Amino acid sequence: MRTVNSLKELRTILRGYRREGKTIGLVPTMGNLHEGHISLVRKACEAADVVVTSIFVNPMQFGASEDLDSYPRTLEEDQRQLEAAGNTLVFAPSVEEIYPNGLVQQTKVVVPEVSDGHCGASRPGHFEGVATVVTMLFNMVQPDIAVFGEKDFQQLAVIRKLVRDLMMPVEVIGAPTIREDDGLAKSSRNGYLSDAERIIAPAVYQALQECARKLDEGRTDFTALEQEANDALTAAGLRPDYFNIVNSLTLKPATPEDSELTILVAAFLGTTRLIDNQSIARS
Repeated sequence: MRTVNSLKELRTILRGYRREGKTIGLVPTMGNLHEGHISLVRKACEAADVVVTSIFVNPMQFGASEDLDSYPRTLEEDQRQLEAAGNTLVFAPSVEEIYPNGLVQQTKVVVPEVSDGHCGASRPGHFEGVATVVTMLFNMVQPDIAVFGEKDFQQLAVIRKLVRDLMMPVEVIGAPTIREDDGLAKSSRNGYLSDAERIIAPAVYQALQECARKLDEGRTDFTALEQEANDALTAAGLRPDYFNIVNSLTLKPATPEDSELTILVAAFLGTTRLIDNQSIARS
């Protein structure tokens, strides 16, 4: 496995693989890798001959009060995990390599509608940063396939719309959420939880499960269900950001006529923001 830091070197290496007729997969990450990320790499290895994992803490997708400076940078450990998973190439550029003219002068990509609401409402500009850097990575790597985790459900929807609307020749593959034994979705931010908070954190998954059970029973009073879940999260010691039942494709509020539903949740536990989701197919 090789690690490169420059776009020039990346393109030179990938040009050689393409001449050999090899397919290329991309797994974009911000590093600080855990089992969830590694599952994306393994899935990419199944779908492509060559797998590029990018490690770039993207300043454009962090808000003014968010954890850009404190976000863990663990490149050496990330490299060890990636090599063990069969990754081919690590692309770990500097901020200057990606944004040589600075963020203010950078052309930005906006994906309307699916970027609105949910995390888009709580983190203004976040999905603009995601869409911009993913577009740039697609242009730099020119992958045949790209793998993203379903845990970040809205992000996955944004990227799929981006690819459709801009007619990019990239197959976007969603990978299932990887969970701890108690149901907590694996996330880089779980490391911010104290021991006491870690005991409480599975309440997010429990609220999802309980809401899904009620939906399976045929309830369609979605606003009431959302309030019940918010009350349960609050009682457990979390501060809900949102708990929304939506149409899985549009991410708009669900209606009784919708057959494909997704529950989206974000909640704060101390200073740590946890997100999760669950999709449900109704007959």
